Amino acid sequence: MSLIDRLFGSGKKNPAPDIPFGRYTDAYKTDAQQAMFDRSLELFDQGDFISAYREFLNYLKDEQVDNISWREENGALHFEFWQGSQRITGTADAEKVKAESKIARTDDLNVGFLRRLMEANFNLKFSRFALDEENSIAILFDTHTSDGSPLKLLYALRELAIHADKQDDLLLDEFKVLRPAQERTFGEIPDAEKETKYNYICREIERAFAEIEKGKPDPNQYPGTYAYLYLAMAFKLDYLIRPEGFMMDTLERIHGIYFAKNDRSPQVKVANIRKEFQKLLERPKEAFFKEMYRTRSTFGINPAVNHDTIAGLIEGELQNMEWPLQQNYEALAMAVPQYIAGFAMFHYAPPKPDRELLHLFFQVMEPAFFRELGFNITYSEPGGPLNKPAILKAIKNIADQNRHQFPLLRPDSSRLDFASTVLFARSYLLMMKDLNLSKEV
Repeated sequence: MSLIDRLFGSGKKNPAPDIPFGRYTDAYKTDAQQAMFDRSLELFDQGDFISAYREFLNYLKDEQVDNISWREENGALHFEFWQGSQRITGTADAEKVKAESKIARTDDLNVGFLRRLMEANFNLKFSRFALDEENSIAILFDTHTSDGSPLKLLYALRELAIHADKQDDLLLDEFKVLRPAQERTFGEIPDAEKETKYNYICREIERAFAEIEKGKPDPNQYPGTYAYLYLAMAFKLDYLIRPEGFMMDTLERIHGIYFAKNDRSPQVKVANIRKEFQKLLERPKEAFFKEMYRTRSTFGINPAVNHDTIAGLIEGELQNMEWPLQQNYEALAMAVPQYIAGFAMFHYAPPKPDRELLHLFFQVMEPAFFRELGFNITYSEPGGPLNKPAILKAIKNIADQNRHQFPLLRPDSSRLDFASTVLFARSYLLMMKDLNLSKEV
């Protein structure tokens, strides 16, 4: 069970469900793991390649998710690790290092997916897509050991793993001649959890559509205001649902539509974003259920950032909630802090205190969803005010758990405004902005 679940669980009698949220990150390596990577570089420079790779694999290992394993046989290391729904296997000996992941099988060499893979190869720096003798699509990497430093392997295996995990669901969804090449799940999700998540997806999309259909303010005159609403929803769904395949690709495409540097007006971009959400709304429930499963990963997609990046995001965006707040467009005002929290988790791997405080933010903002998943959320009662003591206690727990690493972490909870949820959201992010996450006193 993750630290976040333990922090916000319901106690020993009713432990919190073991449900992960957000994108996996490998940014929180321990000092011991960093030392392993440094040793691997030293051993490689000394010519002790197998020992170097052994230290490198230890560096990649995440004890909480059991992501990697290996064995040594006849002077070679045989390893395998997971990235999302994909298993990557490889060997390393005195001559070569090889790794591959089988993505799909086919009996028909359809020109459509072959063209797709050839185009993808142009954007790969270390690996390549290929067909094996059994017509299985695989992504491969190999290098001579003398040229295979742990630093090179870090970048190469990351590229291979991330592209393998991204392409499997997309190819299988689009090209029906393809079938899975390997067992793709780490664990099944209970049907009740799938149903809760599916209902939440539909409910949130319909709620956003209803808001924009009110026409107040005019969407054509204030497209940026509604862009916050749509983008906040996209980032929130990415964090709370943790989608795979088609939905994950759609949410990433929604982000790309709005931030693309082209000649399309904001009004057109907002309209195109709505079309993407409409596709999700029209998708069969069975298609969503098929892409809901537990995964384990080795590499994070998002870059690690420091607290200044999160503080800058808050400072730069939060002011944009003032106008809708003054005009009593509460749903549109709330979209701005939700956008900030979602953007941070969608794009970055924030410092652990920031990540845990943002998770708490989502729990306070979406209590019904967490309760439906089985969490004992007490930060507000249905239709009632915020539970100030429970929220303050949760903030204190986060600070206490992280103070050994961040000795100056002392959130100023006296600044929080509990008068309404929207005012709380603004004051909460302002509290976060001014945190001191220096590691030196």
